[in-house]
Amino acid sequence: MKKRFLSLGLTVLVIFTFIMNVSGQEAKPEAAPQSKPALGPEEIKSLVGDIKNYLGLSVYLQGGYTYNFRDPDSRANEQRVFDKKANSFLIDLAQIQLAKEAPVGGLGYKLKGSAGETAKFIHSAGLGQLDDEFDLTEAYIDYLAPIGSGLKARFGKFVTYHGAEVIEARDNFNYSRGFLFNFAIPFTHTGLMTEYAFSKALTANLYLVNGWDVTNDNNKGKTVGARFAVTPIEPFTMSFDFMYGPEQPDNSSHDRFLFDWVGTFKATDKLTFTVNTDYAREEKDPLNARRNSKWYGVAAYAKYDFTDYFSTSIRGEYFNDKDGVRTGIPQKLKEITITPEIRLAKNLLLRPEYRHDWSDKRGFDSKNNLFNKKTQDTVALGIMYTW
Repeated sequence: MKKRFLSLGLTVLVIFTFIMNVSGQEAKPEAAPQSKPALGPEEIKSLVGDIKNYLGLSVYLQGGYTYNFRDPDSRANEQRVFDKKANSFLIDLAQIQLAKEAPVGGLGYKLKGSAGETAKFIHSAGLGQLDDEFDLTEAYIDYLAPIGSGLKARFGKFVTYHGAEVIEARDNFNYSRGFLFNFAIPFTHTGLMTEYAFSKALTANLYLVNGWDVTNDNNKGKTVGARFAVTPIEPFTMSFDFMYGPEQPDNSSHDRFLFDWVGTFKATDKLTFTVNTDYAREEKDPLNARRNSKWYGVAAYAKYDFTDYFSTSIRGEYFNDKDGVRTGIPQKLKEITITPEIRLAKNLLLRPEYRHDWSDKRGFDSKNNLFNKKTQDTVALGIMYTW
């Protein structure tokens, strides 16, 4: 699988390199045929744009540095996932994507490959090794049937609909991801999904998938899901997401249930509020001595755009892993994060960040590499670029 992914990535990279080389070179009149005038800079720019748009090609790069004030010997930010490494420069994420929206009566697609530290944590079972720095994050085909407003059918691997946050930091308010995204919900699914917009106020999704983060199913059962996106009034949007099915290896009778709700209120053109809550339970969880387990939490976000080039976001969060099946410790986690954002240039973001985590149990390391502290403080600097 890794070889196939590398071959795909190299192919797309060759296309990308060729386009960039063409755009960076001036046409030489003496090399052009006499009958055809040389392309000017604007024509070259237009050609590059046409090729990029035709392929649906985009490239995303994300990197940063996170400093942990406890300077743990483990060099890890405990209870974190994507920004797990402490006191080290990281290339978090490098992505190449090909995508096309399905026209009515036609096909669309998305093919997204990821590399870097983040790729290690989003692998679905059966697609890559756990420590592999390459991941086929999305690979699906869409068909938009000419029924009513358009009935979309999707087959393949796609990112989850659950949660207020996503894998790419650029599309979140903060640089780091919260506890709910890290521990409460899945990252990806493989299977079938349908979507239909009944009106501007209501869109529904139904899907049948292998489960949570599994490309090759780990049991004989399937997981069903439903999503309802509602806009009761224009500044306020909500989504209700449900998922139910067996997730334990070689066991199709013990089910896991997840409810996820996200509400976003755009108070003004500059001020946005978002709230996300999750509740999950699992029957006879092997990670909880075959007893039923559950986890739940809530996160609140606010973002204010001071200018076109500067904004600030704040996130407060509570996550209860009462049985210790998600974080490894029965605990109640809280955090507060403050993230300014500086838009340095087109498609280039800079995000410094301060974050304070605390737990009711000793869930964090100190210099002696033991879980002997209840709090953790970090500062980070994230850089994100999109082409």
